Amino acid sequence: MKLNLQDTFSKELPADPIREQSRRQVMNACFSYATPRIPSNPSLLHVSDEMLEALDLSKEDAASEEFLSIFSGAKLLEGSDPYAMCYGGFQFGNWAGQLGDGRATNLGEVVHNDQRWALQLKGAGETPYSRRADGLAVLRSSIREHLCSEAMYHLGVPTTRSLSLALTGDEVLRDMMYDGNTAYEKGAVVCRMAPSFIRFGNFQILAANKDTDTLRVLTDYTIKHFFPEIKVGCEETYLQFFREVASRTLDMVIHWQRVGFVHGVMNTDNMSILGLTIDYGPYGWLEDYDYNWTPNTTDKAHRRYRYGNQPNITLWNVAQLGHSLLALIEDEQALKSVLEEYKRNYVERYHHMMASKVGLENSTPEDRKLFIRLEEILQLSEADMTIFYRELTNVDQDSNDALEVIQSAFYKPEEITGDIAEQWSQWLNDYKVRLKNEDRTAAERKIAMDKVNPKYVLRNYMAQLAIDKADLGDYTLIAEFYEMLKRPYEDQPEMNQWYAKRPDWARHKVGCSMLSCSS
Repeated sequence: MKLNLQDTFSKELPADPIREQSRRQVMNACFSYATPRIPSNPSLLHVSDEMLEALDLSKEDAASEEFLSIFSGAKLLEGSDPYAMCYGGFQFGNWAGQLGDGRATNLGEVVHNDQRWALQLKGAGETPYSRRADGLAVLRSSIREHLCSEAMYHLGVPTTRSLSLALTGDEVLRDMMYDGNTAYEKGAVVCRMAPSFIRFGNFQILAANKDTDTLRVLTDYTIKHFFPEIKVGCEETYLQFFREVASRTLDMVIHWQRVGFVHGVMNTDNMSILGLTIDYGPYGWLEDYDYNWTPNTTDKAHRRYRYGNQPNITLWNVAQLGHSLLALIEDEQALKSVLEEYKRNYVERYHHMMASKVGLENSTPEDRKLFIRLEEILQLSEADMTIFYRELTNVDQDSNDALEVIQSAFYKPEEITGDIAEQWSQWLNDYKVRLKNEDRTAAERKIAMDKVNPKYVLRNYMAQLAIDKADLGDYTLIAEFYEMLKRPYEDQPEMNQWYAKRPDWARHKVGCSMLSCSS
């Protein structure tokens, strides 16, 4: 098995000179060398065929002992000198200091078809940044990351990807809900891929340590390899970089809002500098439409990372990155102008996104009232976000039964009476009147709406079903969901059982309603 390994991060950026794995504070460096832990009895559970192809590997390669050894951490990739990145971050709004790759080991960068892929093993053991943890991951969180990474890509959401999912054969002790009930769980390793895993926190730790020289080197490196449209050395170079990062980050969160994804732990160390969804921890899918919902038990009290607040948090995170880049940009007012631009662009892009979801091709600022009213009414009674928007495609300007068309989206249809029913009827009437100003036919509008409103998402209870089966040694649901989620916008009659509201048994079940950061 041959991979075209062409490392840049570890070749062009300063390394921590200490080679041992001991936990420590690292200064004047972007990474520390780290060797994956050798698992006791690894076994491969699932491989992404698309990501195999991206690396120029075959299914035969994936079936080999060498593939299993490399991507479980048992054997080093030829030519690889693995490392863990050094970064800091704001966690729940508070500066946490040095964090770093505490359970991720970077194997290196592979180039194929002019595309660069950094390979990273998550759950492969301790690194200098593990602090008091063991650097391992468990099967439940690894299944969720492997499936969701690929699902998000096919939804059109900027994301890191996942190559493989493997069991280590080891038991890992975890307190799943942080309530004192520790238990052993199956250990697992995910090999995730991205053009780069550089985060906001990589820049923040250098700024916090007042290491402007290394900060400049890292920023120049990032621009050179991932923002080639920006010319290094110009007066506006770093400001352009900041503006582009802000724009990519905004695009990402607009997509999150479009499909109902809630990240759950939007700390700045979990923000990709490339605007990719990264670190799939206690994430969740908005099922009943609730602006205040968060899947993270740690966030339950203050709901900082709730669905409706995600755009505000990305802005806050971008502002913290800007503060770290101030030593390079040296113009605070210019940084503030980028943040103001973000706010204006958010209003415009959110409007465009909502117009596409309800099928308005020629949307005007006047439609904003229609969108706001819809979001208010959706929260009057439990309404499934995915099903509602998918069924709305069947409402046209001549519908006499519009409320019946969307009935399947309500968790408690019996509540849609009286004043609530009147408000729905009024909105649907306003919507049908608005549709009369559109040039497209109902059929054309449905085709367009079905391209932005998915039929299938990785609902929380579905992921938990796959986890429960995998714990018993049955990995069929992992493969089934992987294939289904490749075509989230298509009608798949054979998968209709998964186009359904969350079942009652999952309403308060651990793993289906709330999750912790435990992995």
